[in-house]
Amino acid sequence: MLSSAPSVTNLLTTPNNIVDMVESNHLLSGKETLCFSTRHHKSFPLSLTQMKIRVPRTLAFASAKGKGKAERQVEAIVGDNASKELNWSFDFPDSKPEFSLLHSEDYQNISTVLEKLNALRSHLLAAEKWNASRLQSCDRKYLECATNLIHYMALRSLDTEQLNSYLTSLGLSSLDNNDLSLLSNLEATINLLMKSPMESRKLPEKGMTIKKNEGKVSSLLGKPLEGKKTHIMVTVGKEATESETFIADILKAGASVIRINCAHGDPTIWGEIIKRVRRTSQMLEMPCRVLMDLAGPKLRTGTLKPGPCVMKVSPKKDAFGNVVSPALVWLSVTGTEPPAHLSPDATIFVRDQEFLAGLRTGDSVRLCDARGKKKVLRISKEFDVFSSTGFVAECLDTAYVESGTELYVKGKKGRRLFGQVVDVPPKESFVRLRVGDLLVITREGSFDEPSVTVPGAHRLTCPSGYLFDSVKPGETIGFDDGKIWGTIKGASPSEVIVSITHAGPKGTKLGSEKSINIPQSDIRFKGLTSKDIKDLEYVASHADMVGISFIRDVQDISVLRQELKKRKLNDQLGIVLKIETESGFEHLPLILLEAMKCLNPLGVMIARGDLAVECGWERLANIQEEILAICKVGRVPVILATQVLESLVKSGVPTRAEITDAANGRRASCVMLNKGKHIVEAVSMLDTILHTKLIYKKPNPENLH
Repeated sequence: MLSSAPSVTNLLTTPNNIVDMVESNHLLSGKETLCFSTRHHKSFPLSLTQMKIRVPRTLAFASAKGKGKAERQVEAIVGDNASKELNWSFDFPDSKPEFSLLHSEDYQNISTVLEKLNALRSHLLAAEKWNASRLQSCDRKYLECATNLIHYMALRSLDTEQLNSYLTSLGLSSLDNNDLSLLSNLEATINLLMKSPMESRKLPEKGMTIKKNEGKVSSLLGKPLEGKKTHIMVTVGKEATESETFIADILKAGASVIRINCAHGDPTIWGEIIKRVRRTSQMLEMPCRVLMDLAGPKLRTGTLKPGPCVMKVSPKKDAFGNVVSPALVWLSVTGTEPPAHLSPDATIFVRDQEFLAGLRTGDSVRLCDARGKKKVLRISKEFDVFSSTGFVAECLDTAYVESGTELYVKGKKGRRLFGQVVDVPPKESFVRLRVGDLLVITREGSFDEPSVTVPGAHRLTCPSGYLFDSVKPGETIGFDDGKIWGTIKGASPSEVIVSITHAGPKGTKLGSEKSINIPQSDIRFKGLTSKDIKDLEYVASHADMVGISFIRDVQDISVLRQELKKRKLNDQLGIVLKIETESGFEHLPLILLEAMKCLNPLGVMIARGDLAVECGWERLANIQEEILAICKVGRVPVILATQVLESLVKSGVPTRAEITDAANGRRASCVMLNKGKHIVEAVSMLDTILHTKLIYKKPNPENLH
């Protein structure tokens, strides 16, 4: 049942009205003033108006009753300027009262604080009543969370910084402590201050206990392993199907959630990954959930033609070109990966099992590389891997090996063994862009059609028509999570010409399926694409959670709810809302309230890659804090994603800044790592960072005297 709102008048308003308060009366012994200002609160990027949470136009502040005095009310005056943000400022004496030496003025201060707290309580209850229809439509299990979220946004519409400071000086909790139920916290504070000053130092009595958040309402991620509070999510792709031990290694290192990006791969690959995850999880008795991200309407570069199937095997050399150490090559049958402790420079798969069975340590494997030059691989070690055998070979000269390359070992009477290289992956295709270069982006499907000739320009495709239908000359455009920036010089229904304005000193690679962001363009995407709806069928029957990409507003959630209802998935499939646009961030409270209409477990992912590009790098930290705070009061689990320990994952060595960034992940429910060569080491380090207890050095008693 929803609470009533005492001491509140004139609730007839519209969602777009803004409360604009002005100076009302002198309440602090004739010296201090209750003042209302329209200063912009720079600490937080969002206002209540942007959130579109309804608040009452008028607040009434009931003053304390004195002996022989009639009860009086001071009513706030409402302004009509809808462009101003409500900020409520409380002014108090600079000195902190000592309870042992209280004067009448100090009692008056506490009385005034009580007056303001009661007015604030009325404000929260009014916001709750004004949003009653939203709360009533929420699923029952989310009702308390949604109510607390409404209270929080109503509180944040006011500037209570000075009031919080005054409460802290009295040893009381801050009003916006989002570990607590806000209304319960406020009421407990009022109850404490209503007692005598000496009694207010005591702990709250039974019945006045502040209700703490005992845990997340959502069961999205499952219960963490014993002794751990934060889950670790790892993004995997096709590489997980090429190794028998990959999934087991990352689970043992500390991962408890596997993420599959539906923008890459197909159901055949996804199914194999999920099968291995389920089997390994059961075998190791380590719970592990699967999240599948729908691709969403995100703009991406098209697929470039694959490069040649050739790999370069090169030893390490000094500045003079002399070999310092040989290149280590793993030789085995297809699918047999090297042991976890080995880090070879190259992997060569051989078709013939008999060839490998005949190899011995010390043998010289000879080949003629792609350039027609003779090379030698010397076998140095042998390993038994499951039911197969693999070898480590040393190469002292640079070789280019391609599929079909013949391998042989000489005997006394000619060739003793013969084998053939298979499954060399094609080299990744890319264009290297430098500042000043021109890039022509062509609508996919019209790449071979006649177009305007741009001499010396690089060319890429884009499969989405939104790009060509929406952009205008002069707008900025970013690629690959902002690694490359440019300015649009020309646009047509089939082509966009970009001048590169920012790239690395030696140029930056841009390859297939890399992100495209146009922050200044008002592109109206559909919430779920036809591919997303098709993939949702597969996700619903195979995964534990679905990630909804590029959430922008409540309409996207409404479409999602309809699709889930069609498939009767209203209580089974977990939903992860990916916040990666400015619109999604600004509408987050309303998005959460809309999502809480479903029984499905709910979570939010802070997708920092696109979010930084869309909103600006300098705002990312504040936006991240805001999302964490909003989700915490709503009891919604948060997944921190993008570039966590990125250097460690890619190169094997972390930066100092990455370590502290990873440590901040303790505040989230889950931290996500992207795939890379050193992913197992990264999972292990992240697990240590997140779950190592702080140890404080005890002071030496001798130093205290």
